[in-house]
Parts: sequence; C-alpha cells; structure tokens
Amino acid sequence: MGRLVIDELLKTTEAKNIIAAVRTPAKAQGLIDRGIQVREADYSRPETLATAFKGAAKLLLISGTDLGKREVQHKAAIDAAKSAGIKFVAYTSILHCDTSPLLLAVEHLATERYLQSSGLNYSLLRNGWYYENQTAATPQAIKNGALIGASGDGRFAAASRSDYAAAAAAVLTGEGHEDSVLELGGDQPYTRAELAAEVTELVIDSLVRTRSSQTLPEEYISDDDIAHEILRIVTEENEHQIALIGKGPGDAEVEFVPVRSQVSENNMKRLFGSFKARG
Repeated sequence: MGRLVIDELLKTTEAKNIIAAVRTPAKAQGLIDRGIQVREADYSRPETLATAFKGAAKLLLISGTDLGKREVQHKAAIDAAKSAGIKFVAYTSILHCDTSPLLLAVEHLATERYLQSSGLNYSLLRNGWYYENQTAATPQAIKNGALIGASGDGRFAAASRSDYAAAAAAVLTGEGHEDSVLELGGDQPYTRAELAAEVTELVIDSLVRTRSSQTLPEEYISDDDIAHEILRIVTEENEHQIALIGKGPGDAEVEFVPVRSQVSENNMKRLFGSFKARG
C-alpha cells in the first residue's frame, strides 16, 4: 500500500517533500533512486518512529499486520507523530469500524479512538474490501472447487489497493479533511455468489452453490499463520458459505449471517470527483 500511495503522491508532489518510513531501508533503494527520503521506522521498535517522523507535517499511518499487537504499535506511532510535531494523521482503518462485528475491527477501533483523543487533526480512512483479497484466493478456489467465506448475502463494496492508495493521497494533499471519517469502497457492490458466478463464467462450466454451518474441510485450511487467524475469526463468529465450483446441481440447507461490507455514502466519488475503478 505504501508504495502505491507514493506513486500517487508523486503525481502532484515533489519527491524531496516525501518521506518513506520503512522497516528495512536497504530494501527501499528504488525509492531512494526516485529522490524520496527513506527512513527506518519499525512498529515493533517504537524508538525508531519519532526520528523517522521528524520534520513531516502530515502522516499516513498504515495499519500493521501483527494481529494482536497492532493497538500498542499504532498508539506508539501516534505518540511519536505528536512528539515529532506532526499536525495531521490519516489512518487506514476498516469499513464501518465503530459498528463492525468483526474481531479484526477491535484493534482498528481502539486506534481510531486513541487518535481522536490525541489532539491531532485526523482522517479515518475506513477501507472496504480489497479486490486483491479475492483475486489472490481465486486460483486456490478453482483448484479446490470452492469459494469460501462468511459473507452470506452481504455485498462487497470492494476496490483495488491502488484505489485506496489514491484516496489516501487525495486526503494527504487535499484540503478540508481534518477530523473526518471516510467510509471507502467501490461503486458496484457484489455478493460472493456473484463473484463465484463470474469466476465460473470465465474458467469453468457451472457453479453449485452450497451454504453450510459445518466445520470447514481440512483441505481448505492454509498453513499460513494469518490465514489460520482469519479462519479462527470466521469459525468463531459466523456460519460459513461455500460456493462450490462444479458441473452439476447441488442441494443443501442454508442459514446466512449477513455481513455489512457496503458503503452507505460513496466517499471515493467525493475524493476523486468521479470515481472509476483503477485496479
């Protein structure tokens, strides 16, 4: 996400006025070659943050990936921003953070409240679902013959990472975003079944849709730690939806837990003037 935001910022901002705070500067030579200041900033090492933020007027705080540790990490980053004299912080949160039933929203909400009470001007960028979450999973879904999720008949107002990056850049470079809460998402929300149908149309003959509240089959479980954590969240909080990719009809009983993943106000349009998917 960070590099995509920088790409957007470079369209309107001189490289010398951009600071890239990265965990490993040695891996950011490409940014240095573009004239961007690169500084070490590691959420797990708070002592690196104030120095990294020094001299900046605005900060984009991109949420970390260490589930269970993010609240502490984000609070340290906000404290460092305040110490460094930053006046405005934009934070990448989650859609409908204050009302979302998802466990993933807990750390986001704690960060939002801490930022709102910090005395800094802020913008909460409540990003919806990423297209890439689903496109990355599609090859394995085709292999397994199933698209798995817990969204029921809920609709995804998804957008690409580049869309959300453009929104962040617009907030950082624009005016009037102080103390704002922006619910961000795409223009054409869709259900998981509609996604499965699209995949079906593109790569296979037909789709059998099954709803189930049973434990997910072991063969669908990834060895990846984050995937296991997300799976735990899904299995603890929701019934499951399995969209089976196959060649014949299927039958199963269903009960869905609706998931709210749709924006009530199109802030993407407001930020871009006329929103068009960029991914």
